[in-house]
Amino acid sequence: MPEWRESVVEFVRANALPVDKFGHQPRLYALACKIGHALAFDDDILFAAAWMHDLGVFVGHRPEDPAQLARWDHVPYTIARSRELLAGCGFPPQKLDAVAEAIRTHQPLDTPRAIEAILLRDADILEQLGAVGALRAIAKVGRDNRFPTFSAVIPVLRNAVETLPGKLQTDSAKALAAARVELLRHLLAAIESEAGALLY
Repeated sequence: MPEWRESVVEFVRANALPVDKFGHQPRLYALACKIGHALAFDDDILFAAAWMHDLGVFVGHRPEDPAQLARWDHVPYTIARSRELLAGCGFPPQKLDAVAEAIRTHQPLDTPRAIEAILLRDADILEQLGAVGALRAIAKVGRDNRFPTFSAVIPVLRNAVETLPGKLQTDSAKALAAARVELLRHLLAAIESEAGALLY
């Protein structure tokens, strides 16, 4: 692994708080590579964007005040810090703009154009579906002011099932999404069957 990649991994490992957020980065990169296995893409750009894209959501990199946090857009901060950090660890400078563009367009509401950005966004959408998507959402209950209770996270999971698959751009991501969507549907049905209106 090139030295700059080792530096990026170690930085994210040290800064990914809460600590369970660290697993998202290596999974996302692996998933993006899997989606793009038959496509031509720049692996440096994809690696850097996948590992750095959520820097602004880590504790210590986002506002602590709940009111400020509710209005926080982590993307501009993440792009600015990523440029500094990548430039400082030997990342190819001519690729910084492409990394910034991939980070800028990695959310479901965005429409990426570059292949690295498309792969990153599709992988990030898949990470919000299936068993991993459920784990990531449920882990926020009680520690994120948006999700004080289990019932508060159910609409997020329902919305993921209903809207996210239609936002995928690559055929390979669409194929991978099918089983994840079905699993999440079954989970939601089971929660409704077991708890109904008594879920808190």
